[in-house]
Amino acid sequence: MILYTPLAQEDIFPETADPTAGRHFVTYEGRSVYVEQTADGSYQLLRLLSTDPQDFLNERYAPGSVLPK
Repeated sequence: MILYTPLAQEDIFPETADPTAGRHFVTYEGRSVYVEQTADGSYQLLRLLSTDPQDFLNERYAPGSVLPK
């Protein structure tokens, strides 16, 4: 696609913020989890990384749960 314009490329296609900037792999209660830091500084669980099937049945490790500080 050719775009004929006097504007700079940065004006047409602005740089977007990195969507994974606030996401981290951490160890919580001996389990590896992928979390996202919220605005108030707490962490919201996004993904549990475990080989133990019982961990996935535990509500404390459900996606979306907030981990205490």
